[in-house]
Amino acid sequence: MPSRRRFLVGGAAALAATPALGGPAQAAVGRPTWAVREAPGSPDEESTDPELVLRRLIQGNDRWVSGQLTHPHQTVARRMAVAAGQHPIATVFSCIDSRVPPEIVFDLGVGDLFVVRTAAQTNDGLIQGAVEYGAEEAVTPLVVVMGHQRCGAVTFAVDALNNGTEVPAKFKDVVEALRPAYEAALPLPGDQVENTVRAQIRLTVAQLRVDPVLAPLISEHRMRVVGAYYSLDTGCVEFALP
Repeated sequence: MPSRRRFLVGGAAALAATPALGGPAQAAVGRPTWAVREAPGSPDEESTDPELVLRRLIQGNDRWVSGQLTHPHQTVARRMAVAAGQHPIATVFSCIDSRVPPEIVFDLGVGDLFVVRTAAQTNDGLIQGAVEYGAEEAVTPLVVVMGHQRCGAVTFAVDALNNGTEVPAKFKDVVEALRPAYEAALPLPGDQVENTVRAQIRLTVAQLRVDPVLAPLISEHRMRVVGAYYSLDTGCVEFALP
């Protein structure tokens, strides 16, 4: 079981208390307390089990943090194998920041992930449809909403909203999309930008969990939507698992 991973598990109360996503930035909490079954007998079985997919992401991130990358599924043979069809194991909704490439962060390769990226993982109908596609059409059992440390889009939005600055038209939609997270973070102590990043993760997870396409899959335990926070300094991904 990875020694660097941080979790809180156990319902809405646990999520609200989670330092990683539910409040201001704090030191990481202890080792994971969740349990998973032994690895299944086939890749197809693993790819339909949210817990086992999550464990695979965790293990890949541990390799990224420690510098012991295996670079799986990054060969010509893999490219040829998935050319006719794909079976990704997860959908990752993350920021466009060049320092947060999900396939590298989780040490995965071609055909392993559906990746949706916007500034500060801001959500709208088009983006939500892309996430729905990954979960329903390709049956990815896990959706990860991943924000990150020192997000430039969040920093821009927080500065603009704090100062009442008139922003260029092309940025207005991003700032307005981040306004709910900004307002949720205002009462919190600590770094305003980091609090807003974490609030944006939490609010986006909440949006996806009530999505009319995703909600039935979640209630049937066929998929999970989890929040995650990526540290630019350490490379480590913190998950919150309500």
